[in-house]
Amino acid sequence: MNSIENLSVQQLRRIVNLKEKIEALENKLSKLVGSTAKPVAGEAPKKRRKMSAAGRRKIAAAQKARWAKVKGRKSAAKPVKKARRKMSASGRAKIAAAARARWKKAKAAGKNSL
Repeated sequence: MNSIENLSVQQLRRIVNLKEKIEALENKLSKLVGSTAKPVAGEAPKKRRKMSAAGRRKIAAAQKARWAKVKGRKSAAKPVKKARRKMSASGRAKIAAAARARWKKAKAAGKNSL
């Protein structure tokens, strides 16, 4: 095989053209088949999802608590508790009223279930 230093300008251009054609065909093949061909160097890899800072803190606190438990001492960091969602009294009353209405209708129809 010839060294790149010994190639003429025309030969180098033909090599570049062939390389570009190969890359274009690989791109078409990957689109048709579903990326069985190797990725092209010019394409950027898919971006990964990022975890929120709060999520990282929760994981770190849980890991510290696990290690503290393994080492036999009291928890170094308390795990962060999830905040519970609270329903308003009016919302709860509306749901209860709707359930009573459904049951009334079902009982009137002579059925035991909804």
